[in-house]
Amino acid sequence: MRRFKKCSHLYSYGMFVEKQKVGKHIKYYLAHSFRDGTEVVKIRRYLGKDLNKSELEPRRKKAEGAVFEQIKNFREIRDPLKFDLSNEELENIKKLTHKKDFKIFHLNETQWTRFSELFSYNTNAIEGSTLTLREVTNLLEHNKVPDKSKEDVNESRGVIEAIKFIRNSKEHISIELIKKLHSIVFRNSKHFAGKLREKGVEVVIRDGAGNIVHRGAPSEKITALLTELIKWYESNKIKYPSILLATVVHNQFENIHPFQDGNGRVGRILLNNILLKRGMPPVDIEFKNRAEYYQSLQEYEKNGNIKPTIELILKEYKKLRQKL
Repeated sequence: MRRFKKCSHLYSYGMFVEKQKVGKHIKYYLAHSFRDGTEVVKIRRYLGKDLNKSELEPRRKKAEGAVFEQIKNFREIRDPLKFDLSNEELENIKKLTHKKDFKIFHLNETQWTRFSELFSYNTNAIEGSTLTLREVTNLLEHNKVPDKSKEDVNESRGVIEAIKFIRNSKEHISIELIKKLHSIVFRNSKHFAGKLREKGVEVVIRDGAGNIVHRGAPSEKITALLTELIKWYESNKIKYPSILLATVVHNQFENIHPFQDGNGRVGRILLNNILLKRGMPPVDIEFKNRAEYYQSLQEYEKNGNIKPTIELILKEYKKLRQKL
């Protein structure tokens, strides 16, 4: 049964069409309010402007499915480490970092230069940059700009600047630090550099077949979820090993997906920032291991299993030491 309120809201199946006058035009939205804990959340989908009944109805029906899907997925991004790890799980993770082939090492300035080149190349290549390692090296060491996308060049420089920044900063993690890292990397390539996703900007990532493989946190929850993650880090930084702490922060950051774009690069820089602050060497996830990296993130998101990401990081540590 449909209900009407002041002739401006048409209710249907718990949803309503909302009309908004903007100048000489009327914009239409499909809206739905529901309770999430103690908060009332409102979701709106834009339908169009100046629509007649025959135009409005099919758009409303189409939008209903999208709203239902959004409601279904309006949940906190699951963090399994809200719950204490068992002693057995914790011991298994500690054993991974105490293998004979893993030893803490520190970089001299020559090695830092090489690491910055490798990291900038790989972390940008994972996200689709076309610059080669040689081109990144020439850009960093000789300021030789390749004949490639201006965006790729600027983001390569931005990553290198972000590495310099975390080497000199003292802060482990905060929302301001996260926004600062995004701003450094993307200030010359994205208009939203340093800005968290605005309300209504949602992220859905699909595979080649169109299947949803990841859905970021609802935009309304980003700040609260980042705050919760920071509190988790602060309350567990003595309890858990450094690699576990850094990996959980990285993986949970990727689940939240706080920015419109650039989350992968910022997340990997944040991973290194925490490792450095805890006396560990930085790590570089190679482009050729992109599939394994994504699979480890999926395993964490779906099953709460952090071990595959830790194993990948340890593998990358071993290879990085050989390269440096």
